[in-house]
Amino acid sequence: MRLLHTSDWHLGRSFHRVGLLPAQRAFLDHLVRTVRERRVDAVLVAGDVYDRAVPPLAAVELFDEALHRLADLAVPTVMISGNHDSARRLGVGAGLIDRAGIHLRTDPATCGTPVLLADDHGDVAFYGLPYLEPALVREELGAAGTGHAAVLGAAMDRVRADLAARPAGTRSVVLAHAFVAGGAPSDSERDITVGGVAAVPPELFHGVDYVALGHLHGSQTITERVRYSGSPLAYSFSETDHRKTMWLVDLAADGTVTAERVDCPVPRPLARIRGRLENLLADPAFDRHEDAWVEATLTDPVRPHEPMARIARRFPHTVSLVFEPDRAPEDPLASYAQRLRGRTDQQIAEDFVAHVRGGHGPDDAERAVLTAALDAVRVDETVREVAR
Repeated sequence: MRLLHTSDWHLGRSFHRVGLLPAQRAFLDHLVRTVRERRVDAVLVAGDVYDRAVPPLAAVELFDEALHRLADLAVPTVMISGNHDSARRLGVGAGLIDRAGIHLRTDPATCGTPVLLADDHGDVAFYGLPYLEPALVREELGAAGTGHAAVLGAAMDRVRADLAARPAGTRSVVLAHAFVAGGAPSDSERDITVGGVAAVPPELFHGVDYVALGHLHGSQTITERVRYSGSPLAYSFSETDHRKTMWLVDLAADGTVTAERVDCPVPRPLARIRGRLENLLADPAFDRHEDAWVEATLTDPVRPHEPMARIARRFPHTVSLVFEPDRAPEDPLASYAQRLRGRTDQQIAEDFVAHVRGGHGPDDAERAVLTAALDAVRVDETVREVAR
């Protein structure tokens, strides 16, 4: 059985205020063409279909069009909700849409109920594990702990229990939206940390032939059977070096997996350039970036006059301008943002405690209080998104 694994469409998202709907439409055209030309048997979409819980109408219309085109091809699609989606909204009409071969899995209670598809070698059971917010689904899944590993583990227990009751030789595929250890994040994924921990071990998925992951935006292989497709488009400059692809996965009769990357269309390349303004404007080494979306970091000791207007004359698609003056690290004028770069909210909070207490950081009990407070804020934001 040939599968096309994709995720993180983020329909409705923009790139530094540049609308991406035309690029997202071009990607969906490419996806439909790939399904037809490469004789795909099933499409897998591992969450974050939309960029926010209440997407703009144009994004909903594009999604609706994509579903109709996939249904017209008579190629089944299995799709889960991600942490950016409103599971309830995405799942509206799922029972009716199911009849058209579009299988939406947005309810955690259905983790152990597969979509069954068949080829010449027998059944393949597809289990959809939508994004599982621990605080919201722990009791429903009967998870023993409070974090992502606990709720995903409980969901996978249901998967394995169902699979064990099926005929020998039934192959299995799991779709999940999570941060799995070994994956490399970017700046454009929403934080899902709980209790100071975001990642779950890949061993949680043992016993499954293929795991189609969503959430991280870089295409990557965790193990030969556990992979991220990544997002089809770049959504931050941290993805400048990403090769945007989908996975074309062949699942053999014995469960063996072979996978090939299928490149996605690139609407415009990304470039990060850095230096003093006059050098960026004159250096021929930057010629190749003149048609790219550009993030320019200026290192001039003093902010130049009209820097954006001047740099846009050479790089008309400059969408981000950053100032990082060349200064010694001990310079009191060094950027506060520079000092915070790469640090988590937990680390920043603990550093603040140490600062106001003359160098004495939080003890274990205080650290736990900070962790609980940060988790509560994040969960509250998630609940408000879901309620919209």
